[in-house]
Amino acid sequence: MSNAPSDNSKTLQSRIVSGSVVLLSGTSLAAALNFAYNLAIARFLGPQGFGHATVVYTLLTLVSAATLAFQIISAKVVVQQTSLEARSAAYRSLHRLSWGCGLIIALVLIAFQRHLNNYLNLPTPVLIDLLAVGAAFYVPLGTRRGYIQGELGFRGLATNLVFEGAVRLGGSLLMVLLGTGVIGVIAANAVAMAASWMAIRPKLSGHVISPIRISSVFRELTQALVFFAGQQLINNFSIVLVKHYFFATEAGLYAAVAMVGRVIFTLAQAVVNSMFPVVAGTSAEERKNHSVLAVSLLMVLGIGSVLSLALRVMPSRVWTLFFGARFVVTGHYSLSYLFALFGFATVIYSLSVVIITYEMSYKIANTSWVQLAFSGVLIATICRFHASLQQVILVQLVLLMVLLVLVGVPFLNDALRNSESFSVVPSPAIRLIRRISEDEVIGEFLRSDFENAAYRDYQESMRAIVHSPNFDDANENAKRRALLFLRHFSLWKELPSDTEWFEVAVKEGELDRIQVFPRAQWRKIARGNFVITNIVERLQAPRSKVDLQFQAKIAAIRSRLAENSSMPGSVVLIGLNESEPLTVLDGNHRMVSAVMENRVQHLRILCGLSSKMSNCCWYKTNLLTLTRYGQNQLRQLTHRPEVELARLFENSG
Repeated sequence: MSNAPSDNSKTLQSRIVSGSVVLLSGTSLAAALNFAYNLAIARFLGPQGFGHATVVYTLLTLVSAATLAFQIISAKVVVQQTSLEARSAAYRSLHRLSWGCGLIIALVLIAFQRHLNNYLNLPTPVLIDLLAVGAAFYVPLGTRRGYIQGELGFRGLATNLVFEGAVRLGGSLLMVLLGTGVIGVIAANAVAMAASWMAIRPKLSGHVISPIRISSVFRELTQALVFFAGQQLINNFSIVLVKHYFFATEAGLYAAVAMVGRVIFTLAQAVVNSMFPVVAGTSAEERKNHSVLAVSLLMVLGIGSVLSLALRVMPSRVWTLFFGARFVVTGHYSLSYLFALFGFATVIYSLSVVIITYEMSYKIANTSWVQLAFSGVLIATICRFHASLQQVILVQLVLLMVLLVLVGVPFLNDALRNSESFSVVPSPAIRLIRRISEDEVIGEFLRSDFENAAYRDYQESMRAIVHSPNFDDANENAKRRALLFLRHFSLWKELPSDTEWFEVAVKEGELDRIQVFPRAQWRKIARGNFVITNIVERLQAPRSKVDLQFQAKIAAIRSRLAENSSMPGSVVLIGLNESEPLTVLDGNHRMVSAVMENRVQHLRILCGLSSKMSNCCWYKTNLLTLTRYGQNQLRQLTHRPEVELARLFENSG
């Protein structure tokens, strides 16, 4: 993916801005087309017909929770792959799953067709049938858009959004002129979904490798579904409630107000869509000052505030000119006031979305569940307070401010703590060369350990994939993982799930920041001090009492190093970050031998970094981490890696 953070840190903000500019340009054009669509439908159908068309389209927007979930996961998985074959395999797996999800949603809509029709006071159930057709295509459309987003193809993504808006507008105008009314408008929306899906042709590799296992992205897919379910409920369910509680004319007026809010949110989403894949491809070191988040928040705040203020000063007669003479609000508050009020509520919510999405790009964010729970509170509050359209909007404004505080304050506190910790730590002990996959680390770990007797039954049949690995082959990766787990399952499962892996080089003079893995013979040598320089001093002491077999192993490795021979495996380190102390997870003998021969720079060193590494007993051994290790051991009693290996062999023939 990327090189060391020092190569990229200065460009992250510019990549966000440039990607946002491209997407904002395309999104602005798409928003203009959608605005023209709403104006045309409002003028031709009037408030009542416009309310029917908008509430059905809102149901499609609620379905887009699944669409956007597949888009964001597809983007994240694709951007993290290192080859076209791997990206293609990831896309194919997610695309098949999204088609299944889209068809299930379509069948559910058809099954509850009459109930939805009665609740929303629609003129005909046919509208729900047409919605189901659109939903079937809409969900897999998200996977296709996620693929080009993950490749940072922001121009292609923007083009597809514009294409969707153009088909919706042109098709709706044609159907209205043909006299089909609301049914024709909804049919045009369904066609826009199908046409947008067909318009994207991902450039995939013809070489088909094993698809990714959906279980590997299940937690992130669940997180995305939870996030977008809450997002779509907050953004759109008020239209459904207003359609139920208010007369058709008032519901049409509210649909017009909400439509302008959607324009603001769409522009904010362009910033989010450019930020997400860029942040997903970065390291913790690159993200530590959160400058990318600050740029994104300022862009969203600036765009939304300017538009909301413009809505407030806009004379109400302008809206009457746009929508038609029947779109008039009677009473103390003008239509411009309602537009601006809804706009400010949308800006407040957009800031929350930026923070949540930023966290989602690099970890499982609990704030997704907070947002989903909050959407339920919002719906319940509107059900209780809906005396007027103004009250409905005020309820949303107040509660969305509370949501921003709930997601923003904890993140700010965490960022401040991290900033303080970074300000007092010493300079980095290692230099990051390149990011590598966990599969590559497992392959190196296994190769150095493969001659162990535990692998005797597999050494002949599996030697090729261990010593000549193809890390783009998912089936090979699965076999190597299962092999490693025969001996090191409990060791590997203690590592935090968000560990990021790099190939690194130890900086000169920083060896005293590395300690050996505290086990077996090393405990006797270390006498409580596991720093590698101390270990070397004790081994070189004249009266060193070290086991003869242990000495022979060190001597053999030193001899190979002295002769400039290739190393038998790599050294694997773990740590919190580049500046904190590091522990050798695998390769104690090789690391010590290299230090003794002054050839550390000749080693291939891999390093796993995580802010949660202090919870791992291999990195920090104390009562708390050992208790956690014991609990994990109990959970893993039923795991049998040999059964997994047998299954993999059976599947591959």
